[in-house]
Amino acid sequence: MKKFLDEYKFFIKKMGLIGISNFLITITPVILLPILTQNLPIQDYVIWVQFQITITLIPAVAILGLPYTMVRFMSASKSKENIQEFFYSFMFTVMFASLIMALILFLLAGPISNAIFNGNIEIGLILPATAFMTALTLLFFDFFRAFNQMTKYAILTTLQAYLIVIIVTAFVLLGFGILGAIAGIFITQVLICIIMFILISKQIGFKIPQFKNLKEFLSFGLPTIPSNMSFWILDATDRYVIGLMLGVTAVSYYSAGYTISALMSLLTAPLYTVLLPILSGYHAEGRIKDTKFLLNYSIKLYLVIAIPAVIGLSFLSKPLLFILSTPELALNGFMITPILAIGGLFFGLYCIVTQILVLERKTRITGNIWIISTILNIVFDITFGYLFGIMGIAVTTLAIYLFAFLITVYYSFKYIRCNFYFGFITKTIYAGFFMAAVLLLLNPYGVINIVISSLVAFAVYMVSLWLFKGIRTYEIKFFIDVIKEIFTNTYKSITSLK
Repeated sequence: MKKFLDEYKFFIKKMGLIGISNFLITITPVILLPILTQNLPIQDYVIWVQFQITITLIPAVAILGLPYTMVRFMSASKSKENIQEFFYSFMFTVMFASLIMALILFLLAGPISNAIFNGNIEIGLILPATAFMTALTLLFFDFFRAFNQMTKYAILTTLQAYLIVIIVTAFVLLGFGILGAIAGIFITQVLICIIMFILISKQIGFKIPQFKNLKEFLSFGLPTIPSNMSFWILDATDRYVIGLMLGVTAVSYYSAGYTISALMSLLTAPLYTVLLPILSGYHAEGRIKDTKFLLNYSIKLYLVIAIPAVIGLSFLSKPLLFILSTPELALNGFMITPILAIGGLFFGLYCIVTQILVLERKTRITGNIWIISTILNIVFDITFGYLFGIMGIAVTTLAIYLFAFLITVYYSFKYIRCNFYFGFITKTIYAGFFMAAVLLLLNPYGVINIVISSLVAFAVYMVSLWLFKGIRTYEIKFFIDVIKEIFTNTYKSITSLK
């Protein structure tokens, strides 16, 4: 048990590291926003947004689910020869698939430019090369994730985000306009790819692969594409249906509330990033008991943070939107935040439980779940969007996340059963009432007041949870020690660079 607790402590530290990195990455669009909007025409800013969405979507399909597959299979591999075979099989396959994708994009550069880049053919010609490099970047990032090298992973992902900020800002301020901004993304991807490939080749060397088990890898990876893209797909279909049925104004209202609720992903991402490599190692070693323990502890840890996050985002949505947007958007968008935040909570639980199906190589199930969920989402969006407007769309999104979670639980529990701690959940809800009461009483407006009120309310929540015996004194001490180590190690890493 002591060995497992030490490993769990390691897991928490890695999650904390990734959480800090994700936060730093998340704020980069906020940094770029005034630079782009104040120095580019609004039409060019729209091109920037469309380009960002496109290089997120297309490479995610072109990589064939292989980066995710690499994390599952390579995490448990000990032989250098096997690791070389795995990695370079994945790399050359992704390069081939991405090259085909890039050629298609190049041939369609004209129509694509007219459709989504306001006729800017130069942007259409940069897109294929950027999409190709983005696909390689995704693969290389997951190499470090597969081997639990989370410090490198965090540094490299953060470096990529801030290189984009620096290079794009420089090009825009030097007068190169939207073309310079887009070129900045491409240059960053090239630099990051070179850095990562040098690090990887130093670690494992180079080998021409024989593409062993490629059919098995593709059989595992291809069904993960709908699941890996699920968050984006549901968001895109929601906004598309709202735009067609209710108009652009309704899209802006929905997007405002969605933006606040999407902060729930900051809690999900560290778990999603760190959990699979460790579980794959346990599973390969036959440590099913430890696999179950880690899943259970992950669920409890997630619920401790996610439940107050839902409460906090729900009560702070309106004042946050008054700061980040206009009064009109705040007044019309804040009411959907609680619904979408609860949906985000279920999506986070899904991300934990679905690891069981990944471990058992049942990814076809997750793929089918999200294909069905997407179809249901469109049907219900049209139905409830027509009847109840954006509130109906929001409820549909919550229902789809709940549906995906429950179906995943049904299939996953055939292999490993998790504990959802229903008694603990009851105690967190009770503690949440006190947190909500504090936020209602303080009724904060303004950045400083919101920050202080959030900290006070969360402190009240934790004290209440402790009084209800939902969390024990030794657990609080354990997490405080972990947090201290995270900040100590981060400080040492920074000072060692001087």
